[in-house]
Parts: sequence; structure tokens; C-alpha cells
Amino acid sequence: MNQAMKWATMAAIFALGACAASPSAIAPLPAPGTPAPLAETITISVGPCFGFCPIYEARITPEGTVYFDGKRHTTVLGKRERRIGAASYRHVAKALGPFRPATGTTARVDCEVAISDTSSFTISWTDGEGQTTTAEHRRGCHGGPGEALDKVLDEIPSELGIDKWAKQITRPGEPRG
Repeated sequence: MNQAMKWATMAAIFALGACAASPSAIAPLPAPGTPAPLAETITISVGPCFGFCPIYEARITPEGTVYFDGKRHTTVLGKRERRIGAASYRHVAKALGPFRPATGTTARVDCEVAISDTSSFTISWTDGEGQTTTAEHRRGCHGGPGEALDKVLDEIPSELGIDKWAKQITRPGEPRG
């Protein structure tokens, strides 16, 4: 190898070394036995209305497991679980993304004109460290971001595979609200 090639080789090695991350920029490895951080889950809580609206909670994990809890006026009362897959989680997360407030905050999704006595929705994103971000919404918007969110919320039960569980039913003797 001639002198020019040696200098060129050394220059290339030096240039590649300059691209390497400094030790302080590399995240330390977790201690052995430390559990991996939990990924973000999305929970949708549907609250009462003046009538016999379904009241339930649905939570979906990034792996695509759905946890349903029918509380009142739903076909299924109590807890159910089903697996729908990670692609459905990503679809729901993307659809709800435009309505997600800044991380760690709570915000209301506005309507231009709102109808009173309709179901309330609380959408929560909880990260692996337990930090929650919450969007609050009252169904029945005409105009504004709330109207767009109503359309997304119409599709969520079907996407999660809970549409038959969450379907409205009136049981004798059960009060409204």
C-alpha cells in the first residue's frame, strides 16, 4: 500500500469515527430484571345521557387486546375481552390522533353548536409511565372539531369488535341516565 492510500484509509476511518454517537448520547441499558415500559393504551369511556344511552368503557392496547366493561343500557353487562390485532389499534390511534391534546393535559373537543342531554365521552391515552392525556367530548355536535370526532366515534365500536356488546338495550325497571 502506498503512502497516499494509507492517508486516504486513515482519513476514512477518522471520518467514520466522527459519525459515531458520543457515549453520553446513548441511552443506558436497563438493569437486568427491569420490566420493559408499557406502551400507550387508549380508553374510551361513554357516559350517561338523559335517556337510555349505553354506558361502557373500552380500552385497547397496542397489541390489539380490547377490554370492554358494559355498565348500563348495553347488550352485554360486565367485563369482556377480545383480541383484534395491532393493526386495529393503529387505525384507532390514527383516527383519534387529531383530537389528542398535548401530552399530560386534559382538553375539551369543541362544537360550534352542541345538543344538550347527549352522551359524554372521555378519551384517555395512557403512556407506559402512567401519564394520562385526556380529551372530553359531548356527543351531538354540529360543526367544529366535535362534529368530526362524532363521526370517528361512530366507527370505533365496530373497529374494536364491540358493536354488538355496546348496542343500546332497555331493560325493564332500569332507570335512564
